[in-house]
Amino acid sequence: MKRILPIFLLAAGLFACTFENESQFVAVQGPALPHPVSNNAVAGFRSADGFHLLSLMGLAGGRGWQNVASEAWHLPPGSDAWQRLPDVPGGEGRLAGTAATVAGDVYVFGGYTVAEDGSERSVAKAYRLDTERLSWHELESMPVPVDDAVSVVYLDRYVYLVSGWHDLGNVNLVQIYDVEEDAWRQATPWPGEAVFGHAGGIAGNRMLVCDGVAVRLADNGKRRFETVDACYLGEIDAGDIRRIHWQVVAPHPGSARYRIAATGAATHDGEIVFAGGSDNPYNYDGIGYDGNVSQASAEVFAWRFAEHRWHRYGRLPQATMDHRGLIANAGTFYIVGGMVDAENPGAGAEPVLSSLVHEFTLQ
Repeated sequence: MKRILPIFLLAAGLFACTFENESQFVAVQGPALPHPVSNNAVAGFRSADGFHLLSLMGLAGGRGWQNVASEAWHLPPGSDAWQRLPDVPGGEGRLAGTAATVAGDVYVFGGYTVAEDGSERSVAKAYRLDTERLSWHELESMPVPVDDAVSVVYLDRYVYLVSGWHDLGNVNLVQIYDVEEDAWRQATPWPGEAVFGHAGGIAGNRMLVCDGVAVRLADNGKRRFETVDACYLGEIDAGDIRRIHWQVVAPHPGSARYRIAATGAATHDGEIVFAGGSDNPYNYDGIGYDGNVSQASAEVFAWRFAEHRWHRYGRLPQATMDHRGLIANAGTFYIVGGMVDAENPGAGAEPVLSSLVHEFTLQ
């Protein structure tokens, strides 16, 4: 393993905790998935005929262990119907994987399997989807398997996997996959509490990652799963892709959240856009670790690098949670699947899986 480089942190007061006034955005519904899917890895890619959407793996059609799927779905440009692709390889369905588009192909990393007895196992396997032939190819496995990690792409070559869960606990690793060499390296580690279910993105060489869930010990010695209200800006060193200069920035508007849909975008001179999520961390069935039903959020906000502050965009038409990413294409953003609150909410009303595709543009 390569030498881990130093962490550089600046005080939380470096950037003012100010938020720009809320602005409006336009949201519509795109073609729905064939059936409800949540905790699915998502990605988009561009080809000669336009922009394509992908939904990979996740919890399909129900909220039990038997609903963990390996299926892959593809929405071609201009189509109103999703098409089935060959399943993601590996022989087992996965939750909490992550997908990234690099040099036109889509790469899938990690996730975890769920057995009938409820036991979970992080998966080391990684795969590339050849988007021309729509075929899968196995890659070098992750050195440390993680699920519920954040993935960002740098220089259209390197995929950074930030923190995440490994079998029995969180790790603070930042693992880099090089698509040209099919090889892994270690980068400057994550500077905060190790988390899973966090969210973030990258614009240029600057990534921003927020929230997630940390494992803490209660007074009785039992583990507690609690959201972390913290955001970190990581600037990748121009001379060494392994070196990340981390800075603390002000937390985003509202409470800390779990499994927000997020991505980086070139809009407004570079921003990281966040949508939805839940302030009550939960197991894969949407029931909180505290025994309460988790509620989804509809809020959309972004960190603008040029202004060094947060910007509120407004609210989605429907609150949504349990996301593994937000797809961006030329100023348009897509949320694919997820969980939504029960249609008739009340005491004990559990969340339901969603087949919706939310499409929105920011003003």
